[in-house]
Amino acid sequence: MLSAIHHAQAAEINIAAASNFAGPIKMIIADFERKTGHRANLTLGASGRFYAQINHGAPFQVFLSADRLKPAALEASGMGLSRFTYAIGRLALWSANDTLIQGNSKILEKGAFRKIALASPKLAPYGKAAIDVLCALGLKEILSPKFVRGENIAQTYQFVATGNADLGFVSLSQITEKGKLRAGSVWMIPQELHSPIQQDAILLKSAMNNQAAIAFMHYLKSGSARDIIRDFGYLLPTEEE
Repeated sequence: MLSAIHHAQAAEINIAAASNFAGPIKMIIADFERKTGHRANLTLGASGRFYAQINHGAPFQVFLSADRLKPAALEASGMGLSRFTYAIGRLALWSANDTLIQGNSKILEKGAFRKIALASPKLAPYGKAAIDVLCALGLKEILSPKFVRGENIAQTYQFVATGNADLGFVSLSQITEKGKLRAGSVWMIPQELHSPIQQDAILLKSAMNNQAAIAFMHYLKSGSARDIIRDFGYLLPTEEE
């Protein structure tokens, strides 16, 4: 049992996590450390950048990606020990303005705004999903002059929150709390408009003898962790919208 681990056995782990998962991973780590005595060091950023860093020897033991392709590629190259889907992300179009978005795509079709933020599609799966949505609506070329690109979804959120962009494609987890919108206006984007944002975690080869890393991967599948993930607006692998 996790709670049975004694402090004398405590170990340290370096976790790289996609920035869309910032809210839940901080709560998950706090609970994990409290229950196990292990210590987890967290780095947040773009999945694409983490993938490149890991391939160049970055000292991470666990990688929580915003997609499944990068962990699968690491596993295929022999750099991973095991992986699984820990969350299914939800994409939202959000504005800090309470009345700008009317719960649908009409604001995009009208184009009545200065700038729209999205994460880099090359680095961030949420950015790729945003491009999928715009292509599905036939609006990518029309709106591209208005794009403001963030390196990751955290930077994209900041562009919108600070007014540097009128609206933007963000993770639902960034703007809701226990299913309720914290501020502004939103369009909850139907998942059929973009490829699934299936987020995989991988235990990296460097963690082979790291008990904290192995324990963390077990904890991430626990009911406690899954409750936190669900509270932040993610779907879980066995759930349907």
